This record gives sequence, C-alpha cells and structure tokens, in this order.
Amino acid sequence: MVSAGDFRKGTTFEMDGNVYNVIEFLHVKPGKGSPFVRAKIKNVMTGQVREDTFNPSDKFQEAVIEKKDMLYLYNDGDLYYFMDNETYEQKPLNKDAVEDVLKFVLENMNVTMYIYKGEPFAVYPPTFVELEVVDTEPGIQGDTSKASKKPATLSTGYTINVPLFINIGDVIRVDTRDGSYLEKVK
Repeated sequence: MVSAGDFRKGTTFEMDGNVYNVIEFLHVKPGKGSPFVRAKIKNVMTGQVREDTFNPSDKFQEAVIEKKDMLYLYNDGDLYYFMDNETYEQKPLNKDAVEDVLKFVLENMNVTMYIYKGEPFAVYPPTFVELEVVDTEPGIQGDTSKASKKPATLSTGYTINVPLFINIGDVIRVDTRDGSYLEKVK
C-alpha cells in the first residue's frame, strides 16, 4: 500500500480500477484547514492525464509495472509483433499502442515493453537510435553551419530537421525523447 503523502514522481498505484503514474506532485499545507496533496497523474493504459487532490492519509494499492527488453520483429496489418529476448515468446500489439514508437524503430531493434498483470500497454524505443537518411535535399559542400536546417526523411518514414551537410545515405543519431538530430555517425 502507498499513501498519498508518500507520492513521488514515478509512483504507480491503482485507483478506481485503473493504474496511474504520478507525473508531478505538491504537498500543500494551507494556513487554515487540512494539508493535502495535489498531483498530476497519468492513466498508464489510456495515456489520459488529469489533476487530482488527495488527503495525505489516503491509501492506494501499489501497482507493479514490469519492464522487459523485447525485440521488434514485424507487423502483420494492424498487429505488431515483439519477441521476449529471454523466453522467445511473441506478443502482438495493436497499431495505436505502438504508433509513436514506430517513428524510431526498425525491424530487429530492441525496445522496452511495459507490462501490467501480464498485459503489455506501452512500448518505448531506446533513448538514442541510428537511422539512415533516405530522402533530403542535396547537401552543400563546405556548409557545416549548425544554424540552418532542412527536412530529411529517415528509413522509418519519419521526417526530422537536419543540418545542411547531411546527404541521402548518411546515418545519423536521433534522440527519441524529442525526435531531434544529434550527430552524423561516422
């Protein structure tokens, strides 16, 4: 059991039949009245974020979220298959559960799958990935300026802004947290 007074960023708990993750919290002690906890919580299954207030003595069942390293295998229509690296068991997920991840993941790449009570609910790519540029305007020789950018389509189909000296066929490192260009891989 976890009490609302013990909320910290990243705490997961069950409430009203749903699983929530604490994104932000604030312990408030007003001059008059009882103290309370104001928290921004995210439903881990649906992704819905809401703000709520709790009495610090409110108790909730702690939710245990399992993280597994999985290998993205292939897609078959609207189902995307991932394989457990330890047991070789395959788990299919719907497109809407993995749509944001597919911007940075190619077949045979490792991802982290979040599982609650045996049911996968989210997939996260590695923090940094190396992807090939498949379409962009031709580079300008000698232009190593970081100020100007141009759009480039990656091997996953995702488009990001890159420096002018990046050409088709170059492999670049991308930060998956914000989808930004980091560097050209030698």
